[in-house]
Amino acid sequence: MRLNIETKGETGLKKKAVALLSGGLDSTLAVKTMIDQGVEVIALNFTSPFCNCTQKNSGCDHEASRVAKELGVEIKVISKGLDYINNIVRNPKHGYGKHMNPCIDCRIFMHKAAKKVMEETGATFIITGEVLGQRPMSQRRDTLDIIERESDLKGHVVRPLSAKLFTPTIPEQKGLINRDGLLSIQGRSRKEQIELADEKGITDYPCASGGCKLTDENFAKKIKDLFDHKGEITLKDIHLLNVGRHFRLDKDTKLVIGRNEDENKRLEHIAQHGDYLFMPDNFPAPAGILCGEISDDKEAFICKALLKYSKHGSGVFFVKDVKTNNTKRIEAAERIDDNALEPMRI
Repeated sequence: MRLNIETKGETGLKKKAVALLSGGLDSTLAVKTMIDQGVEVIALNFTSPFCNCTQKNSGCDHEASRVAKELGVEIKVISKGLDYINNIVRNPKHGYGKHMNPCIDCRIFMHKAAKKVMEETGATFIITGEVLGQRPMSQRRDTLDIIERESDLKGHVVRPLSAKLFTPTIPEQKGLINRDGLLSIQGRSRKEQIELADEKGITDYPCASGGCKLTDENFAKKIKDLFDHKGEITLKDIHLLNVGRHFRLDKDTKLVIGRNEDENKRLEHIAQHGDYLFMPDNFPAPAGILCGEISDDKEAFICKALLKYSKHGSGVFFVKDVKTNNTKRIEAAERIDDNALEPMRI
């Protein structure tokens, strides 16, 4: 459905917008700038398994909800689930950034979701905190144009922080918002945003920008390895990427070793059908998960690998088949050599 605001007269147009609100400084300022112009705002926040924001042990959805409450706006939270992982992260139409970050396709995904909320709520445009030139892939003029066009929102995306650097949008042309109250910020510096935040009384913006793990080199290696070796992906597969040391044993199997007691517990929770869980029997050693095919030789190899990260030179491990809950007991009395394990590290 194509938006048709261009063909409407001035009468009856709503000063109502859907804002992409991450909880960070830029999107907060964008929303506040529009509220100051009397625009009714519905905030839209996206949660992601790739979010890097752990400020105060809370995610970006918490920060966005806090900001929305302080600004007095309604907020809707949308989860980027398996459909997003398989269709956007795994197969981005516009490719990746430096690592596994499909920034352009990700923005199109969010803009399309915002357009749907617009249609459902009677809003007439969307607001983003995008700043021209701040992101090397998704915030260039050419890519911003692609994002608008492919999300069928051409002329309906207002970027209050950089608006004066672009052609006036349809909401500006129709008098819904005052262009004189918009800004012309560009580049990667945050100096102007910080000054604007002080001016508008915004003092708490804990969620830093650049919080996507897909831009991290080490995480990118892990997810690429997952995509290369597994067909059907689950959310537990993605959660497992955030835990432990990862080793590719062969094309059919991967080993994940916990780094501390908390990760040992998380591995036990994350293990799924098709996995084998290795747990030490009453002695200090890490837990491990084997994802894929198992054999006696692999069991022995993994126990030696787990001993490598223990102060004990021997011990007993329980190996649990997560699918059947069957458990076997294995005695291990030898650590693996570094030269045998490290080349397998992802």
